[in-house]
Amino acid sequence: MLLLLLLLLLLLLILILLLMLLLLLLQLILLLQQLLILLLLLLLLLLLLPQLLLLLLLLLLVL
Repeated sequence: MLLLLLLLLLLLLILILLLMLLLLLLQLILLLQQLLILLLLLLLLLLLLPQLLLLLLLLLLVL
């Protein structure tokens, strides 16, 4: 009886640990996703920057 109780307790503990790991992994994925979006925005900005600068230069030349 006592052994069964201990086994159930151990199983419960393992399940809780697995859930915590899963949550941690989920948070990590969300964080990585945010970082990836930031990096993509930065890359887009870097790609558009020369065109924007040229546009500004042209506007300055026209004015």
